[in-house]
Amino acid sequence: MDLHDLISPDAVMPALLVDDKKQALQAMAETAGRLANIKWRDVYAAVCQREQLGSTGVGRGIAIPHGRLAGLARMTCVFARLEKPVAFDSVDGDPVDLMFLLLAPENAGAEHLKALARIARVMREPKAAEKLRASRDRAALYAILTQPSLAELPKAG
Repeated sequence: MDLHDLISPDAVMPALLVDDKKQALQAMAETAGRLANIKWRDVYAAVCQREQLGSTGVGRGIAIPHGRLAGLARMTCVFARLEKPVAFDSVDGDPVDLMFLLLAPENAGAEHLKALARIARVMREPKAAEKLRASRDRAALYAILTQPSLAELPKAG
């Protein structure tokens, strides 16, 4: 599974200006709701319910809030580059400025976990976060997010 299977150019929020975690999640839920043709409040409730189990701030300024929703037709992902970092209760205590909101249908099973793993792999790329933080252009951010990873190319023989 590649990120281009999960995210579309209109799901990239290049310069989101918010004051806190709640505002970031609400803004991203609104975008995800519009893209998936579902109520944004349902999206927000699903990700907040997951956040209550533990923060999805994975460290190094990155968060991957996610949830499952009944009635969702297919997986939906929204990316936001925050103009200023917000407190997120991340595992390393650092504020977050790069966020992926991932929604999966209620019965997605392993596909949901594969999508989360794919996002994590992209963000492990040494320069990925640096490149994402350096751009405010939607098309450039989308290109960075969906470029094939050098680490995943087959090795010559």
